[in-house]
Amino acid sequence: MDKKAVILLSGGLDSATVLFLAKKRGFSLKALIFDYGQRHKKEVKFAEKLAKITKTEYTIVKVKIPWSRSSLTGSVKSFPKRLSKSVPSTYVSGRNMIFLSYAVSYAESIGANAIFIGAHTQDYSDYPDCRKDFLESFNRAANLGIADKRIKFHYPLIDKNKKEIIQLGLEAGVPFELTWSCYSGKELPCGRCDSCRFRLNAFKELGLKDPLLKKL
Repeated sequence: MDKKAVILLSGGLDSATVLFLAKKRGFSLKALIFDYGQRHKKEVKFAEKLAKITKTEYTIVKVKIPWSRSSLTGSVKSFPKRLSKSVPSTYVSGRNMIFLSYAVSYAESIGANAIFIGAHTQDYSDYPDCRKDFLESFNRAANLGIADKRIKFHYPLIDKNKKEIIQLGLEAGVPFELTWSCYSGKELPCGRCDSCRFRLNAFKELGLKDPLLKKL
């Protein structure tokens, strides 16, 4: 069985967990790290660290999305808390579709038949491009548009919440102190944005302190 795969690596705890899970499953990985003008560009550096400690070859892809209206790429000074049943201000229109398109092109070019992404249940309720039905549909569409029609998307966290993801990561040996989640991208995590709150609450539910905060 061909075990060559491409992984979307953001530097966050979700993609870090997927990286270690895919490694444990014996996949030979090539990572794509995206610099798309995000305010928390610090995550790119953390993604590089993760790639280096796992000896994963990586490519940093710079993507411009000048029409983005997301608070992740804009100049707002704070991130509004997520409202129930609403698309959050941090949503970047079509981001996963763009990233996965790059991954499909890269995978076909190097002969890989698998693509890993860290999409999961706590995101897909509000982020339309993290939903399982989108990933399944886009996978089918992608294979219709390429010569090698064997590429399969893998999203092993899709039914997991943050607490369950951290549990999986701990079992897989993920160094969570080398992951970054905060949207602000400052020296220390802000502890207030959605990403920080989900992360801190998950570690707290497990009776643990976030190792990133211990290190900082």
